Amino acid sequence: MREKSTERMRKVGPYGVETLPQVLVDAPAAPPACRGALVEHARLQWRRADGGDPAMLVEEFLAAHGLPLDDLARPAPNHDQGGPCGAALYVSAAAGALLAGAPAGPPNPAPALPEVAVVVYGHAETPPPPLRGVGPWRLGDWQESWTPGQHAAAVEAVRQAIGRGDVYQVNVVGHAAAPYTGDPLPALGRLGALPGARYGGTLTGAGWAIGCASPETLIELTDGRLVTRPIKGTRPATTAGERELRASAKERAEHVMIVDLERNDLARVARTGTVRVDELFAVRRWCDLWQAESTISAAVADGLGLADLLRAVCPGGSVTGAPKRAALDQIAALEPVGRGAGMGALGWVAPGRIDLGLTIRTAAADGERLHVWAGGGITWGSDPQAEVAEAAAKSRPIRATLADG
Repeated sequence: MREKSTERMRKVGPYGVETLPQVLVDAPAAPPACRGALVEHARLQWRRADGGDPAMLVEEFLAAHGLPLDDLARPAPNHDQGGPCGAALYVSAAAGALLAGAPAGPPNPAPALPEVAVVVYGHAETPPPPLRGVGPWRLGDWQESWTPGQHAAAVEAVRQAIGRGDVYQVNVVGHAAAPYTGDPLPALGRLGALPGARYGGTLTGAGWAIGCASPETLIELTDGRLVTRPIKGTRPATTAGERELRASAKERAEHVMIVDLERNDLARVARTGTVRVDELFAVRRWCDLWQAESTISAAVADGLGLADLLRAVCPGGSVTGAPKRAALDQIAALEPVGRGAGMGALGWVAPGRIDLGLTIRTAAADGERLHVWAGGGITWGSDPQAEVAEAAAKSRPIRATLADG
């Protein structure tokens, strides 16, 4: 980002610790009572070249700053206004793939973005002033990383892989970027106000920023219980669209595959016999779309740490496919650019409380461009042209909100 729009962002080394001036914190899933009065104390940023195990580095970094997350079954302590409040945590899809032992995929189209960021916050004595845009805002034309024809060809390639028995389902994601002038932070901040943005908010660093409008819970931990809420299945938010989504055998089959995958992911880190599906194929609205969502929960296993939890759930099954490892191989081979800030995890972690959203409906800024990602799950019954249209429909509200001045 241009220096004039990033005066509040300070550069740190990949493992550096630095005390920063007060900034307005709008991290997704931060405690509502604290959200407007937090100050950054320290941060860790990790990129592939840094090496090591990013999940364990995050857990160790948090413990070193008064946020032990080595046993998630431990009851949440009383909230100490004089100590650390918690931390924002971002894990990219590429980092998640590495944690799963899969290829990280093609290069990130926004290389200023780290693959992992964790930012520890304390309580400010006085609320910081709100961010104000610098100069007029203008967003240029979007340039796609592939044509509709190339996108459709990737969908067909997945169908052929399903026909060979390589996979059951693969999520295929496209990317677009647009040049900008002015300060991108207010534009990214507007995403959090979109209807249904359960994980609305922003996270910033030196030369980069992420804005999120995600409705999807990757993993939540409250009172010793893990919850995930995969979203799979989309239609226009009309009466006919809702009726069509509820009646679609294809969408329900696709959805149930991911529910089964998420049940298996939770079973790896849950107390034996406690995984359950609390709600199946509930239809809810996000902006001008209907989406199908399920809720799966489990009791957290004794001694489970944050690092092992991240390895179990990242990257999210609804944006990879089934089986997850085989789907990640297909994604790495078919998508022309990396997923960057899209299809990863972003949210809040603290002892006794974790709330990470899946970064769908998410945008990122580097020094020159804004970036968005959108896609959908592909099964044998997918129509390539319909999948291209669905990805465009998911991206449309994000692009329109970013363009508003």
